[in-house]
Amino acid sequence: MTSIRNIAIIAHVDHGKTTLVDTMLKQSGIFRSNQNVAERAMDSNDLERERGITILAKCTSLTWKDVRVNIVDTPGHADFGGEVERILTMVDGVVLLVDAAEGPMPQTKFVLSKALKLGLKPIVVINKIDRQDARQNEVLDEIFDLFMALDANDQQLDFPVIYASGRGGWAVKDLDHERKDIEPLFDLILSHVPEPEADKEGPFSMLVTTREYDPYLGRVLTGRIKSGVVKLNMPIKVIDREGNLVESGRISKLLTFRGLERIPVEMAEAGDIIALAGLEKANVSETIASPEVNTPIPAQPIDPPTLAMTFSINDSPLAGREGTKLTSRVVRDRLMKEAEGNVAIRVTETEDKDAFEVAGRGELQLGVLIETMRREGFELSISRPRVLYKTDEKGQRLEPIEEIQVDVDDEYVGVVVESLSQRKAEMQDMRPSGGGKTRIIFHGPSRGLIGYHGPFLTETRGTGIMSRVFHSYGPYRGAVEGRRNGVLISNGDGEAVAYALWNLEERGIMFISPGAQIYEGMIIGENSRDNDLEVNPLKAKQLTNVRASGKDEAIRLTPPKLMTLEQAIAYVEDDERVEVTPKSIRIRKATLCPHERKKEGRKAKD
Repeated sequence: MTSIRNIAIIAHVDHGKTTLVDTMLKQSGIFRSNQNVAERAMDSNDLERERGITILAKCTSLTWKDVRVNIVDTPGHADFGGEVERILTMVDGVVLLVDAAEGPMPQTKFVLSKALKLGLKPIVVINKIDRQDARQNEVLDEIFDLFMALDANDQQLDFPVIYASGRGGWAVKDLDHERKDIEPLFDLILSHVPEPEADKEGPFSMLVTTREYDPYLGRVLTGRIKSGVVKLNMPIKVIDREGNLVESGRISKLLTFRGLERIPVEMAEAGDIIALAGLEKANVSETIASPEVNTPIPAQPIDPPTLAMTFSINDSPLAGREGTKLTSRVVRDRLMKEAEGNVAIRVTETEDKDAFEVAGRGELQLGVLIETMRREGFELSISRPRVLYKTDEKGQRLEPIEEIQVDVDDEYVGVVVESLSQRKAEMQDMRPSGGGKTRIIFHGPSRGLIGYHGPFLTETRGTGIMSRVFHSYGPYRGAVEGRRNGVLISNGDGEAVAYALWNLEERGIMFISPGAQIYEGMIIGENSRDNDLEVNPLKAKQLTNVRASGKDEAIRLTPPKLMTLEQAIAYVEDDERVEVTPKSIRIRKATLCPHERKKEGRKAKD
């Protein structure tokens, strides 16, 4: 049996975690010298590659000096934090990766606090050391302060430090050493991370850490074997956190990780990380074990969703022109399949059979799901996100509160503090972070932050960095002011006319270009005032003998404001919807007919 080390790599978004894993895989010889390997090979999903973020935790493994190192690449974004906590129970050591210029960020703090509570002793890697604005000494002090603030014990505080460049492909213990490869990091992992404690003689048991769905194998469950030996086709059972039987079955497929591939094996021993198939009901945080085992392995509960949106079929007049998957049955099957593979998402059917409530951990997570479905050919109508409230024993309403960390240039501190206080956030800490920047920490309600990312970038001229992480449920903080401007609504169906849009420009900002397909009830722009206004974007110029069609054709239009999916979702109000198709993103009123809208408005007032 080869010796094993199980490690997780934890870091904030964009600190170079996935790139470093690529380098480790290449230098350990897991790929053939002539093999064509994609950059950021661990980010296998198209959206992960485009956005440069890791969405799903993934396992890989490499061999160094006859020791097998299982590596888990964890998501760095708070919306996918539900994955991180459970993954840490699979490993015996963590590599904490910190950007040499940005220093520790909220997500670093969030994941590190979980690792320290589990008693793991981190290895600190200060990455991107070749950046021009690198400040490794101050960053090391900040990391030490963070360990102190998170109540690290003496052994954890005595952490080893490596300076690295994931992209450059080198790591050194001291910046004076020769920068040739990442062997110092490998050697440190072997010496610093203990072998997994495992009882090889006892009955088989393992805790399910991640779950996914495979079209050929069905439910695939990944975890670390705590005790015993597992063999293909052996009988097993699943027990939940209270020890109740969930199901019994047999292992139809046993997979282990080698490089980027999962390869089938006949057996695996305690301490190894494996994936298995053959069960239908087993879920994350449950124990899979031999039939004689009755005690579950202690597990972290799954974090509750904090945000929900309604996904319904696209019922606009343009439905079915761009997508192929339109019916509620197909939408339902796809959402249920997503819930099958993603523990942090919860899908419930609403009274309206054509709509489903999808709850998750944040806007980004739900936005990624919508974008994925859109690329698969779905047409959807999406509501404004709303937070999920709770009530305490006294009947008081509680709402999700987030910790928000903002890094901004000193000149923009005032405007950001004012904006966030209007959104009911309370400042907790404010300190200079060097280089003319200030770091401010707030606690604010999730609903106040819906749609704030765009305005925040505008307020800081694109230089600010904002990071958020779920903090706790707290007392309801009162109403937050919504969008101040009304919208311009089309009063007819057809193609938008340049002449009509030119006449409407004085009314506000346009969201469409000439020639765009529009329909009654569709929102074509933002009103400069606070009320909604019905307008006619189809009105062509009246032609007479005196005014020929060619006379003043050179109409100059201001370019329209085109919204991304996230911007549109953040923009809409409760009575509006985002129409999402494979080719277009449109905004519309939930009720298209103006008379029906007026009736609903009167009812709401009453």
